[in-house]
Amino acid sequence: MSVYSEFYQRSVEQPEAFWAEQARLIDWQQPFTQVCDYSGPPFANWFVGGRTNLCHNAVDRHVLTRPDQNALIFVSTETGQERCYSFRELQAEVQRMAACLLALGVQQGDRVLIYMPMIPEAAFAMLACARIGAIHSVVFGGFASGSLASRIDDAQPTVIVSADAGSRAGKVIAYKPLLDEAIALATHKPGQVLLVDRGLATMAMTAGRDVAYGPLREQHLHTEVPCVWLPSEHISYTLYTSGTTGKPKGVQRDTGGYAVALAASMKHIYCGQAGETYFSTSDIGWVVGHSYIVYGPLIAGMATIMYEGLPTRPDAGIWWSLVEKYKVTVMFSAPTAVRVLKKQDPAQLSRYDLSSLRALFLAGEPLDEPTARWIAEALGKPIIDNYWQTESGWPILSIANGVERKPSKFGSPGVPMYGYKVKLLNESTGDELTGANQKGVVVIEGPLPPGCMQTVWRDDARFVNTYWSSVPGKLVYSTFDWGVRDEDGYYFILGRTDDVINVAGHRLGTREIEESIAAHPNVAEVAVVGIADALKGQVAIAFAVLKDTAALTDTALALKLEGEIMKRVDESLGAVARPARVRFVSVLPKTRSGKLLRRAIQAVCEQRDPGDLTTMEDPAALQQIRDLL
Repeated sequence: MSVYSEFYQRSVEQPEAFWAEQARLIDWQQPFTQVCDYSGPPFANWFVGGRTNLCHNAVDRHVLTRPDQNALIFVSTETGQERCYSFRELQAEVQRMAACLLALGVQQGDRVLIYMPMIPEAAFAMLACARIGAIHSVVFGGFASGSLASRIDDAQPTVIVSADAGSRAGKVIAYKPLLDEAIALATHKPGQVLLVDRGLATMAMTAGRDVAYGPLREQHLHTEVPCVWLPSEHISYTLYTSGTTGKPKGVQRDTGGYAVALAASMKHIYCGQAGETYFSTSDIGWVVGHSYIVYGPLIAGMATIMYEGLPTRPDAGIWWSLVEKYKVTVMFSAPTAVRVLKKQDPAQLSRYDLSSLRALFLAGEPLDEPTARWIAEALGKPIIDNYWQTESGWPILSIANGVERKPSKFGSPGVPMYGYKVKLLNESTGDELTGANQKGVVVIEGPLPPGCMQTVWRDDARFVNTYWSSVPGKLVYSTFDWGVRDEDGYYFILGRTDDVINVAGHRLGTREIEESIAAHPNVAEVAVVGIADALKGQVAIAFAVLKDTAALTDTALALKLEGEIMKRVDESLGAVARPARVRFVSVLPKTRSGKLLRRAIQAVCEQRDPGDLTTMEDPAALQQIRDLL
């Protein structure tokens, strides 16, 4: 048995001893009395009785040993700013932000919604919440008012932290009008809104509610705010992820289990060392930004780069120039970004000294073999795919080179990570598939390891019904992904089993997009599917049945309607959810019982066999779609 195989077996057969050992990677103010309480499956509580703090482990403990080392490196190619914060400086800024939140009435257990661009104050706000025991809920800065309003209503924040604007490709995106509209739409009204003024857009301040961060920060330049020692199971944050229904799910994370999981992953998977530099190109609005921009690298005592900008501005060498300048050892990006770079001048990849870089990790969507092979050859560095979800918080499948060096296989994210009891099950029978190259649903037996979601925020029933009830007769966590396992135990992810699509690493519920389109007064019915795309992995395509069918024969009218519908999606969900095309049909493919045949539509769009259509009500419906393509 290999070194990693023994390590993995111990993690699943002797989890108490294994995770007690990993827990020594972080500081505890009070030791735990029980490693895992799984007395009420599928709910698991890790490190019961222990008290710790995420901000202490990410910031304060390093101030004692490496106060002047870089901690947070902010680079914006949008505004031309670059600033390094040492651990000492980061601690001071986090305390100032924490003092501001306390002054605005935030108490332990209160929610703070963060709607911010990729600027240092966003990280300060997250760490400040962790410091005082508030629960942060970060919403991606690209989300439109409707999506933001639904998250405000679900999180019910005491305070919202935002900014005047973000910027993308040199275009200023004003956040304040979007936020004002979202608050107007929301039933819940936050007590205060704390606003960072970057000087990019004018802000209309609402008297009695809106507070400027700059002047309030000045009042608390020297205020000391100690870390609050929190029970291990204390909620650290909620993060919304799209589901198969229109209502977003608030993935709820604990404190102690998350800290241990991240510390262990930095050691065993990413091989990061204190004093080195980690560069994740993600956004704090996504789980990668939480785990591997803010918390994970800092817990490991590394400097972390927070980057605002595109991978191609001012040129396609910008990321690699940062690798050289800050001696980045570990880098984390997404396949879509690599596909973008593939279209640029390949000389940009060899202009810079990348000798410090040990590996490039890629995640967020399936990594195809041609893309993986191209970037591996271009960089001359190991490319390590890893597969995980907002719900898991850290990799489910990868290669743990920190335990034992193993080769990656192009097209595969790797093998199950320690703590995850990963299985492939037959979707219909629930039987386990033990042979090589058998297609099944990727599931995880409980308890989920530390760092995974505790539940859905304020909805335990939804947690059980969504994740643990989809396989007949089995209490297992479903990833809702198809997979196969080869003869060496490496997994290959084949795509979703549900109606969530993955556009450039952003998970979007097709139901949410459908609801937005269906609100157009001329749309009677709509189906949205995700289809394969060479650049983004998947894109959304919408097929709509109209009340006024004139657009079926009038091309100009059809284009006008398509534009109106796309604008509606932009306004309600944001540009990231906009379909690549909206096509108009007279009828949608359905079963005789009225169920939309989304998989058949997707297959036709991708020029695949749509399978058994004997239950289809109107076979001509699919032919209409074929004719449109």
